[in-house]
Amino acid sequence: MILPIIFIFCLLSSSSQASVLDFCVADFSAPNNPSGYSCKSPSKVTVDDFVFHGLGVSGNTSNIIKAAVTPAFDGQFPGLNGLGISLARLDLAKDGVIPLHTHPGASEALVVLKGSICAGFISSDNTVFLHNLNKGDSMVFPQGLLHFQINAGKSPAEAVVSFGSANPGLQILDFALFKSDFPTPLITATTFLDDAQVRKLKGVLGGKN
Repeated sequence: MILPIIFIFCLLSSSSQASVLDFCVADFSAPNNPSGYSCKSPSKVTVDDFVFHGLGVSGNTSNIIKAAVTPAFDGQFPGLNGLGISLARLDLAKDGVIPLHTHPGASEALVVLKGSICAGFISSDNTVFLHNLNKGDSMVFPQGLLHFQINAGKSPAEAVVSFGSANPGLQILDFALFKSDFPTPLITATTFLDDAQVRKLKGVLGGKN
């Protein structure tokens, strides 16, 4: 009889403790770690920690990809810390492109707010899923898979994206290859690109070696 009583007491104790931890607002004074930021003291939490204003401002698309991503991850939006969600705004000028990239920590959902966007991803068996999306259309991109977005119209396009993580991570394939110090001979050996093309792309993106 005593064991069930102890078990029930443990459950009640656990539930009581969980009810106290409604949220874990990021404490930016402490270092980040793989499980997220440490929790700010509840006495210092305000409503502003749960509000983010940055997605209402267009990103700067004056760059080589003619695109901008404005993140609302735990590093910018402290109230997201520990909730397993985040947001971002995507701006694509005419001919803008978000190159092939992955988010190792989360799946992504995209909603087009303005213009037309060609989006797609490549599954692990190399099947390509493509679609032209217009205002109001949505598309999802499974976690870890290579995907991209391109402005498919003649005017600027906008979208908002959500992720299943407070910090989904990002690796852009072109930047990993051609904006790094990955040695050119190894890139040619592993991608079958010729040396001249690799050096040209490194020159454009700022890579070395």
